[in-house]
Amino acid sequence: MTLSVSLRHRFTGFEIDAAFSAPAGVTALFGRSGSGKTTIVNAIAGLLKPQAGRIALDDNPLFDSAARHWTPPHRRRIGYVFQEGRLFPHLTVAGNLAYGRRFAPPDAPGTGRLAGFEPVVDLLGIAHLLDRRPGTLSGGEKQRVAIGRALLCAPRLLLMDEPLAALDEPRKREILPFLESIRDFAGIPILYVSHALAEVARLATTVVVVENGRVVRSGPAEAVLSDPLAALQLGLREAGSLLAGTVARHEEDGLTRLRIGTQELLLPAVDAPPGAALRVRIDAKDVILARRRPEQISALNILDTVIESVQPGSGPGMLVQLSIGDQKLLARVTKRSAAALALAPGVRVFAIAKTVSVAPLDVGRFLAS
Repeated sequence: MTLSVSLRHRFTGFEIDAAFSAPAGVTALFGRSGSGKTTIVNAIAGLLKPQAGRIALDDNPLFDSAARHWTPPHRRRIGYVFQEGRLFPHLTVAGNLAYGRRFAPPDAPGTGRLAGFEPVVDLLGIAHLLDRRPGTLSGGEKQRVAIGRALLCAPRLLLMDEPLAALDEPRKREILPFLESIRDFAGIPILYVSHALAEVARLATTVVVVENGRVVRSGPAEAVLSDPLAALQLGLREAGSLLAGTVARHEEDGLTRLRIGTQELLLPAVDAPPGAALRVRIDAKDVILARRRPEQISALNILDTVIESVQPGSGPGMLVQLSIGDQKLLARVTKRSAAALALAPGVRVFAIAKTVSVAPLDVGRFLAS
């Protein structure tokens, strides 16, 4: 199932004019605060009626201004997870989940492999919370219950508006694996709103970049995040890229060896078995370039690459896009370094990255296409 969006809506001093598609998997709607992300999501949910456009799930229109069609929110079968969770305080966890089931059509087949109460509860690890009330739950637990409630309405589409924004890093690390499982098993489009690039890189299969109410970039996550031309929209300081690989083995000293094509990358220990597919985000600022293979250095990762492009910035920096087989890696260097190394497309260089520069939030399960 694919979500297709084309909408126009004008507010005083601001206009939304956006169009994109969201296939099955996680489509990250990424942009700075005030760029229009939540407005777009509210239009999809039916909480805002746009002035013009069309929103459809496959061939089923939810809104079509030309045909004067508008499906009310309660008939759209869309699950919506808000930043705060918004659980009913007077109901137990089981009661909150049961409320979600009230909106599932009697003949609904369920949500992929998450059809039914027990599969959802088991996937989210909340069986031990069923008798508790929201006031006794941690932030991460509340969000898991909110996600479970949304899934139990058997949605055709799941909207998640900054679901981790109110959580600290330990709680984010707790809930991200559950979101990966939903991405992999729900079998429906998930529109994930965020301005946190680490979350987007960890979860997204598709990225849609929104700026000033317009879509300025969209496509597969690996292509968008490793594109130097997209760095200004994504935020130059957060520029980075995604590398996909498989776990080769776990070392005795606490490191994990990840195979990327014919090369390998050492990471801090990852809780995944050999053969597991992973995706790793590496910040461009953490990559050093050398024309010759360095020796006797503390950095453990030295990747043999070829320069694809060199993109100058407005200041003293440059973004260099590198090829590792059919994958791309970004490095951020100064113009002075680029000139000294004579960096240019086609030049072979060695990309150096410290193992400890890869944070736990930057390593996630990879959904192979």
